[in-house]
Amino acid sequence: MSAEFFIAYRYLKAKRKGLFSMVTTIIGVAGVALGVAALIVTLSIMNGFQSDIKKKIIDAQAHVSVYGSVRAEDLSAFSARLERSPRLAAYSLFVMGQGILTFDDRSTGVVVKGLDPEKEFKTNNLKSALVEGSWEALKAAPKPGEPPAVLLGEELAKGLGAWVGDDVILVSPKSAATAMGIMPKMRKFRVAGLMRTGYFEFDNTMAYCGLAAASDFFGLDGGVNGAGIRLDDINRTGESAVFLRKELGLGYSVKTYADMNRTLFAALKLEKFVMSLVLALIILVATFNIASNLLMMSVEKLRDIGVLRSMGAGPGFVRKIFFWEGNLIALSGITLGVLLGIGISVFIAVYPVVELPSDIYYITKVPVELKLRDLLGTVVVSYILCMLSAIYPALRASKISPVDAIRYG
Repeated sequence: MSAEFFIAYRYLKAKRKGLFSMVTTIIGVAGVALGVAALIVTLSIMNGFQSDIKKKIIDAQAHVSVYGSVRAEDLSAFSARLERSPRLAAYSLFVMGQGILTFDDRSTGVVVKGLDPEKEFKTNNLKSALVEGSWEALKAAPKPGEPPAVLLGEELAKGLGAWVGDDVILVSPKSAATAMGIMPKMRKFRVAGLMRTGYFEFDNTMAYCGLAAASDFFGLDGGVNGAGIRLDDINRTGESAVFLRKELGLGYSVKTYADMNRTLFAALKLEKFVMSLVLALIILVATFNIASNLLMMSVEKLRDIGVLRSMGAGPGFVRKIFFWEGNLIALSGITLGVLLGIGISVFIAVYPVVELPSDIYYITKVPVELKLRDLLGTVVVSYILCMLSAIYPALRASKISPVDAIRYG
């Protein structure tokens, strides 16, 4: 134990003159602890929500999506090129297009995805998103005289007022030539089920039908206009996308799940940064308490400083004492804050302290995810801010004249 640390530790441990000095020390430690705990809890909750949103997006989408028209006779060659993709786990072909869905007197724009359920389930987790009805209707061809089946997002169905068994009209933006002239292409579909992915944008806009029905409706004559790819490692999506762009050429657009949700992920990242910055101000305020406490201590221990200087202690020795004072207060507050923050985060994760409306968020309790990177970042930033607050008091104490300190101390 160095002499500077020993003296600093004894100063904090010794009984102080007056209640106010002790209160300022306690406030300094408590302020740092509360600031660190608040930052850890907030970051943990935001990490939980981000992970939950990311999971819902990945569950409803493939890791990598390829868009481009493929004729029926080219499907085998197209599939062979997809199979050369690195880290490929599974792929499925689909038809995607936009249309207007009408039921009774209500209409809304939708994104229609035609798919093969068996292959689609290998690239995402849509199978578990079904809350009403069955996927079987999409697998089998419709009986003569019956409309093909369609599965609607739950929010989309609520907006239209449609339910399982109702017939809806899908209108294509592409017109068709008829004996009456150019008319919009329309087709009747029967609602066979409702989907709830937990991600509002999907549940409010997506409609799923069989691959053949979609290919016929959008005029692809058995072809497709896209493919979804699932990788064995989601962190390799960028590598796979680069390979497919070179393999397929300019006629195809290749996008990862991050590319298709770039705005959302950027907004979440910015929100996390701003919240961290705001909460860091709590720690900054606490550092002023540390600075004021050290300044008061330099006045209270004026005679002691003079005695040390007269015994041969230099300005650097005095500076180190006050740096150790600030260090001990900072470490005490940060340690308590980390323990408190982790404890509160675990408590929120285990017990439903805050109940969320399931019809809005599709979850009943606040998601929490503790990350070591955030913990270390919080500790480092808090420590730096606290130590910066000790610079001025330490410099001021080291410049005290030993004669004046002994005379007026």
